Amino acid sequence: MKARTGRERGTTMGPQIRCDENVASGEDADRAELVPPREEAEEPRPARGTRRAGRLLTACGIGLLPWLYVLATGLPATATAAHWPLAWVGLDALEALGLLATGLLAARGDRRYALTAAATATLLVVDAWFDTTTAASAGDFTTAVAMALGAELPLAALCGRLALRAEPPA
Repeated sequence: MKARTGRERGTTMGPQIRCDENVASGEDADRAELVPPREEAEEPRPARGTRRAGRLLTACGIGLLPWLYVLATGLPATATAAHWPLAWVGLDALEALGLLATGLLAARGDRRYALTAAATATLLVVDAWFDTTTAASAGDFTTAVAMALGAELPLAALCGRLALRAEPPA
């Protein structure tokens, strides 16, 4: 494989030190001048496997668009779920686990809290969505909206903020 220079890869060279002969010989080393690179360094390209996974996920997302139409036009207006309580208890248990894990990791200063915060934010938004859209009566809907606005969505926003402002690994 042919070796490529930094310019061919889309990267730039780092800062260079400009000096005269006295500085180069060790005399007057404090007069050396740092010259910044001429062009802005570009973001490194993701690895081939990451790019491939990205293309696959994008294609799957596009492939789901026609399926949304099938669901919207083909599903019945009402349905009965055999394990309805288990589904809701399971979702809320995952939220509790996510909140506990995020809180404990953040309190310890462990940067992995960003991962649990992102997952927990997602679960909380999903819970708010399904609570409000599956409410059977006006009273249930009012309770669902109150829970969404008073607890689920503010906690999701906090978790999302934590996930986004986490420091990258050193």
